[in-house]
Amino acid sequence: MVRYKVTLTREGHELCKYVLSKGKHSSQQYRNACILINADEGPYGQKLSNEKIAQVLQINPKTVERVKQRFVEEGFDVCLDRKPYPQKGPKKADGDFEAHLIALSCSEAPEGYARWSLRMLADKMVELEYTDSISHETVRQVLKKRNQTVAGKRLGDSATGK
Repeated sequence: MVRYKVTLTREGHELCKYVLSKGKHSSQQYRNACILINADEGPYGQKLSNEKIAQVLQINPKTVERVKQRFVEEGFDVCLDRKPYPQKGPKKADGDFEAHLIALSCSEAPEGYARWSLRMLADKMVELEYTDSISHETVRQVLKKRNQTVAGKRLGDSATGK
């Protein structure tokens, strides 16, 4: 197992102390600053084991190891903040697609079937070239959104109805 060595500079140590002393930082930043200060093997730190740090912070020792790894590989500034979530791709279901899907779902089911299934709707939308590919889950979400909208209109809002 690779052990990562954390050595903070004076500025890094002071910044960690600042994060710990002020209440204006996220819990993630506070936790990571705590880990870095306690894992510091430099002249300003007091080296504690991963298990000891994890026990004090009530976290998994693997979390301590991951924060130390991020510090070594990506740097101090990146290590304090939360890892960014990966960006989602573009939406496949726009208004035009949704309208065609709803119209198709309201139409007569294919021969031999009593009603449309989500997978059949997805396959038919690709066959009719409204999209290049679509999952049955996306079809479900579009139809669910429509059902919620229709149910809301049916029930009405008593506050605005007067």
